[in-house]
Amino acid sequence: MALLDILHFPDPRLRLKAVPVVSVDDSVRDIVSDMFETMYDALGIGLAATQVNIQQQIIVIDVSSEKDEPICLINPQIQTLEGSEEMQEGCLSVPGYFENVTRAERVVIEALDETGTKREIAADELLAVCIQHEMDHLEGKLFVDYLSPLKRQRLKKKLEKNPLSKSSSSNDSHSDAS
Repeated sequence: MALLDILHFPDPRLRLKAVPVVSVDDSVRDIVSDMFETMYDALGIGLAATQVNIQQQIIVIDVSSEKDEPICLINPQIQTLEGSEEMQEGCLSVPGYFENVTRAERVVIEALDETGTKREIAADELLAVCIQHEMDHLEGKLFVDYLSPLKRQRLKKKLEKNPLSKSSSSNDSHSDAS
């Protein structure tokens, strides 16, 4: 296993769309292992492959307090979105910044796991928010896109001036989403 470099906003590679995984094989499982190691090392709760410059539809999540409930989502597809809730989000690609974002309260998705087995997952609360947040990454969308243009521009300028944001990896933690 290896730690991967996490891209930081406004890196244009974060805007690339991920392609579906054709076959869940050992190379994909290696990526998944590296992503979990990277996410746990950075104290995150979710990580999309696009955040580590891998343009494949792979997400890893663990919202448990003990970090012992890993979830791997490959080629995730939303089946149902219900309700609406606002929750504070952060992101490993936007270190040290948190903002309220409104998302669906409940989701049902279908995805493959790291064995290639198709799964259906129904989620609410933090897990639902995290899934939506990470799925946005696969589409080249960041949580800052939910902010007003003025807030987004201020954040971009702040991060461009901050030397930490120019590094490729981060050990910053965040509370509610990756």
